Amino acid sequence: MFECRTLRFVPTSTLFGGVLMAALRAVGKDEKAPERKLYTILEAAEADDLLEELRSMRRRIAVTLDDSSTPARDLAALSRRQIELGRDIAAILARESQEAGRGADVTDEAFDAEAI
Repeated sequence: MFECRTLRFVPTSTLFGGVLMAALRAVGKDEKAPERKLYTILEAAEADDLLEELRSMRRRIAVTLDDSSTPARDLAALSRRQIELGRDIAAILARESQEAGRGADVTDEAFDAEAI
């Protein structure tokens, strides 16, 4: 959920030109943002959703890093991979944000409350 002073927005998905883009809509005062489904690595791979696959792998590595029974010899490699996954996720989100911002320029019109 995104907040902007007193306005709250919940992202929804819109397919535009073959690209899945996040769209924002205003929510009601008591409405909660929907919970994001956590996919397993296999579910994300089968859905061909790279972003969710990376998120699932990052969660799996985080669980392993927090496990006290994880051998010390594995911690460095797991930590490096955790950082790489975070960077990959950030790069995908930044690219999607840039692609979403390439819309047409539209001029604002006067608001007409009667039209509602």
